[in-house]
Amino acid sequence: MARIIIRGVVQGVGFRPAVYRLAREMGLCGHVKNTGSNVEIHIDGDAEVFISALVRALPPLARIDGVMVSDSPAPNTEFEIIPSSTGQRSSPLPPDAAMCDDCLEELSDKTDHRHDFPFINCTNCGARFSVIYDLPYDRPKTSMDDFPVCERCAGEYDDPLDRRFHAQTISCPDCGPRFRLEGLSVPDPISEFAKQLDSGIIGAIKSWGGTHVVCIPSQVEHLRDRFNRSQKPLAVMVKDIEAAKKHAHLSGHGEELLVSSARPIVLLDKKGGELDATAPGLDKVGLYLPYNGLHHMLFGRLEHDALIMTSGNIPGEPMAVTDEEIMKLAADIFLIHDRRIINRTDDSVVLPCSDGHYFLRKSRGYVPEEVPIPHGKTLVAVGGDMNCTGAVSINGKAILTQHIGDINRYETAGFLESAVKHLMALYGVERPEAIVTDMHPRYSSRGVGKRLAEEFGIRTIEVQHHAAHAYALMAEHDLDHLMVLSCDGTGYGADGMIWGGEVLDVSRRGYERVGHLEYVPLLGGDKAVEDPRRVVFAIASLLGLDQPYFTGAELKILDSMMDKSVGTSSTGRVLDALSCWLGVCERMTYDGEPAMKLEPYMKRGKVTYDFGAPVNSGMVGTLELFRQLAEITKPGDELRQGDIADISRSFADALFQGLVDAAGPTESLGFTGGVSYNLVINDILQQKLDAVGAKLITHVRVPNGDGGISYGQLVGGGLDVSGNTG
Repeated sequence: MARIIIRGVVQGVGFRPAVYRLAREMGLCGHVKNTGSNVEIHIDGDAEVFISALVRALPPLARIDGVMVSDSPAPNTEFEIIPSSTGQRSSPLPPDAAMCDDCLEELSDKTDHRHDFPFINCTNCGARFSVIYDLPYDRPKTSMDDFPVCERCAGEYDDPLDRRFHAQTISCPDCGPRFRLEGLSVPDPISEFAKQLDSGIIGAIKSWGGTHVVCIPSQVEHLRDRFNRSQKPLAVMVKDIEAAKKHAHLSGHGEELLVSSARPIVLLDKKGGELDATAPGLDKVGLYLPYNGLHHMLFGRLEHDALIMTSGNIPGEPMAVTDEEIMKLAADIFLIHDRRIINRTDDSVVLPCSDGHYFLRKSRGYVPEEVPIPHGKTLVAVGGDMNCTGAVSINGKAILTQHIGDINRYETAGFLESAVKHLMALYGVERPEAIVTDMHPRYSSRGVGKRLAEEFGIRTIEVQHHAAHAYALMAEHDLDHLMVLSCDGTGYGADGMIWGGEVLDVSRRGYERVGHLEYVPLLGGDKAVEDPRRVVFAIASLLGLDQPYFTGAELKILDSMMDKSVGTSSTGRVLDALSCWLGVCERMTYDGEPAMKLEPYMKRGKVTYDFGAPVNSGMVGTLELFRQLAEITKPGDELRQGDIADISRSFADALFQGLVDAAGPTESLGFTGGVSYNLVINDILQQKLDAVGAKLITHVRVPNGDGGISYGQLVGGGLDVSGNTG
């Protein structure tokens, strides 16, 4: 009597089994099936009553986003699950989900058939996105198709009362994947691997969506030397919540993030001790909890409660996923399994803030997730070149790829292209209307976009980098208009300069640049990004000041570049220069390092110095701020830590007061871009806006940094497919 179409997270989450059990309990006839990515239900009962009951009986990972009910001939057969059919692909895929409590209990139970089986999972947990290559979500369309199920697993799969009823990735020790130690024949490879880690060696582990390089905390400097990561923060997996509390200050919200099914890396305030060296010069450490059977088994055999567990990749290349790629890593021992990784998926990284969190990297556990978008166009966006993601829009929603990384090598560019095409295939996008790219003429992602446009015979649309940030923030909050501070390190501007400290008035009609930081010469382009001393040199030269960093031939060369170099309005470069000037960090070894190492000082500091940034026709006088700084201290002066803290806090307060003044009176002010991860600056802005009764708008579901650029490109590109996007 009723045909019910349900859209939402209904693939690979035990949705059909839940429908089956409920219909049987209610004594209904009919059937349920997948249709591409929705679920279609036919019942001989009251649809409203059934749907209400279904909402209460949803599996943990399922979500209903919409329901459509129509009349249907009354079915007269016992309720059953029938084979999937193809159809419009319009509902989200499930992300990978951490092991559930039931599976963890079985893993630890010596009497259970799946005791110590590292690939244990059920309909409520396990690898999903990382193993699927097509819809509908059935075993033949996953890498588990390589492992025919045994008789025992087949019985569980067919039993409506079993937790693994229609679990597409079901397996057990008799029929599932296996781990091995490459080049070693041992009866218990996981125990041997743990023993070797405890002895101090560096290992590599093939996981769900890629490979981790692993060692105990005392070997951190050895790992840094081996993988050329001298200062970069390294993620740490801890055994359990008690271990997390031992190593970091844990808020209630931080704990919720740690134990969530997404199991992201959570940036938490350090407690010091043995993990201090994992994030030199920073006040936060990235912790996460075990999320699969192997991790739990490993900690059950280790003498340590924490492991450095960072992405396993050759510098500049994507994370290793094949045996051949893994064996190229500079590890001493390799723990590898025989299940193919379909979708390379890095660990997600989140930063708790107030009652929510910011995504520094949105990937495993969250991707793919659909985000509403203010148009119905079918577009593909290829993001920027740093911390890149791609994205696809269809039917009023956007779907971002997993984290791709920095697109500066052929391999990473290929990863971006394949990830975008995979999303297109999953959502049935055969030929988009356009490809959206950044304006930067030398971006590698732009090359990927051009190749895709030529392949599909469609046009490209350019969206300015900081406008994309602003569009993303506006659309994420479903606004028609927003004044935005778009602040980051680098972005190609519409005037050919390098932007990064922008006040943008964005709407669904386009954007207007109403203010920005004063331009400073960027001596040597990217060289000045890597070497903040060059930015300080340029500022000191413009102010007629001496600087201690360069002499002789170097000084002459840099001086000759002053009138020839491109100008930058970048907030990131201003903060880098401040960090260098105050002696905190003079060289950048990873993206954002100087400004990030300045943040702990700003956090401890107070506004005790009288800085003021003049604003003239929307331009914020950055040089005047540095002139005022020179009256307090010269570049390279030795300062007490307390003075560094107070000076940096006072400087930042004045800098952002200038940007707020440039924005003018407004009911709401958005804050986006990589600089918006700085929680101290968030607090500064919040205080300033509270004082005038205005609201601060920040990101919730889309990464603040360049991981959100592709979403903003889809928004901006959809304003006018002819290419007139402001």
